[in-house]
Amino acid sequence: MITNLAEGVRAFTSNVFLVPGDRPVLVDTGANFDLAGAVRDRIDDIDAVILTHTHRDHVGNLPAVKDAFDVDAWGYDTSIDGVDHAIADEETVQLGDHEYVALHTPGHKNDHLCFHSSDASVLFAGDLVFQNGSFGRTDLEEGDRDALIESIDRVLERIDPGLEAMHTGHGPSVTSDPYDHVELSAQMARQM
Repeated sequence: MITNLAEGVRAFTSNVFLVPGDRPVLVDTGANFDLAGAVRDRIDDIDAVILTHTHRDHVGNLPAVKDAFDVDAWGYDTSIDGVDHAIADEETVQLGDHEYVALHTPGHKNDHLCFHSSDASVLFAGDLVFQNGSFGRTDLEEGDRDALIESIDRVLERIDPGLEAMHTGHGPSVTSDPYDHVELSAQMARQM
């Protein structure tokens, strides 16, 4: 079962998802809390860290996690400190027991990736979209509203209305009609 290890943390952090299985990984590392301890409370070891993007709230705990578990981090841009291996657009990556397709989805940040598995019926959306039609900020460096809208549209083309779960970078995961939330985010991003 995918677990948000940052749930209940009272600090400035992103969500952090532990994906157990054949290849146990963390999706993002969050910031400002003892993530290594939270991982060890649930599992002995992880194989990798997979990054949706490299804003500080998503990678603040990365050095400590890499040291604690002797793992590498995978993300879109290896020129960014801490990213050891590149994940290309459309590359397939194993998270837990399932294969996910990485989708390069800039707009919030240039190195942003979403991960979708048709078999698992799961989308890791990072900070692209959130519940109830919310979407990632575009007022930060590298933010671009038009690129964000294109990225949301791209995700909509890949997922299907039967999507079972969307795990977002902030706020609760969406397990009730997540496709509708992504569709609403596309509409809302166009209205602002």
